[in-house]
Amino acid sequence: MFRDSYSNDRDSSAPIKEGHEYDVKIEDTGRDGDGIARIEGFVVFVSGAKVGDEVKIRVNSTRRNFAFAEVVE
Repeated sequence: MFRDSYSNDRDSSAPIKEGHEYDVKIEDTGRDGDGIARIEGFVVFVSGAKVGDEVKIRVNSTRRNFAFAEVVE
């Protein structure tokens, strides 16, 4: 009866993939304090990262316009 629109908002055309690791530079801070990186212009929120950090991240989930990731190194 009710759809879980949050999970249905995933997009396989995103330039990054869930579970993959990427080297990024944190460019900005989100309103909740997460670091923001961009991969091919695609916004990635990185938990625990600060502006200027150069880190390796693992993508936890991908949505239509953004993704969530965590620092692995």
